[in-house]
Amino acid sequence: MKLKIKKGDTVRILAGNDKGKEGRVLELLPEKMRVVVEGINVRKRHMRPTPNAQQGQIIEREMPIHYSNVMLLDGAGKTTRLGVKTVEQNGETKKVRIARTTGEEV
Repeated sequence: MKLKIKKGDTVRILAGNDKGKEGRVLELLPEKMRVVVEGINVRKRHMRPTPNAQQGQIIEREMPIHYSNVMLLDGAGKTTRLGVKTVEQNGETKKVRIARTTGEEV
């Protein structure tokens, strides 16, 4: 299934421990229907020593959350659904994503 949210979009979290927070989409995992959002669902990972890093360490990194738990924000900062509109430019037709709340391009 194709995800409507793209990398770099700003989204709001709808469910979970980080409910209500906003962040930018860093990565999409369409085969698992998950997204990685900047500063959301941060977990600590224990890394074992490697030849490059002689000492083991504990790092914090964003973990994926399900696609259904995020919603896109429009230009005004409100949550919105996405629509698609065809626009003609220079004799070519292109599909453009629009916000359902305002009708603006996303």
